[in-house]
Amino acid sequence: MSLVSQIESLLFISNRPLTPRKLAELLEAKPDEVAAALESLREATNGGERGVALVKAGESYQFATRGEHAKLVAAFVKDELVGEMTRPQLETLTIVAYRGPVAKSELERIRGVNCSLILRNLMIRGLVETVDGQSGSQDSLAQLLIRYRVTHEFLRFLGLTSVEQLPSYQELSKHEYLEAMKQQDVSPTAPTSL
Repeated sequence: MSLVSQIESLLFISNRPLTPRKLAELLEAKPDEVAAALESLREATNGGERGVALVKAGESYQFATRGEHAKLVAAFVKDELVGEMTRPQLETLTIVAYRGPVAKSELERIRGVNCSLILRNLMIRGLVETVDGQSGSQDSLAQLLIRYRVTHEFLRFLGLTSVEQLPSYQELSKHEYLEAMKQQDVSPTAPTSL
């Protein structure tokens, strides 16, 4: 698998811009190789008929939709924001509400699937926010410390003053199956419903 392909995958799933230094660390590659691969990827995506472009802001890179598709994307995002939530979004939001602040890795162990895009959509809707204590830091330790929790907007929408007022909060926030999973390093074999 090429370095360009690996970088493209990481940038696609990342919910924040990544620096060449961070990419080199993740891929165990030399920084100059990563810089060359980023430029190659940028040339490939920013020309022609692609729907996305690789944007460089300062030292960070992130995929973004092309400017000429702004109206189309805005209409879609508006529909996503005011439309009904999907079952995976509701499941993830429930886990964040009852288990938050929760790490993405714990969410993925509970659900058994990658939650990057779902978390991004919940954040766009203003229902989930990050808690990292080290804003703007790109090092691996800070990335591991990122946790997700529900927002005040979420609580306001439900007419609550705290998550502890959610139905059966005490039982579900400390469910023994979830506590056991939290201690493991593997994905669950049985589906979990909250």
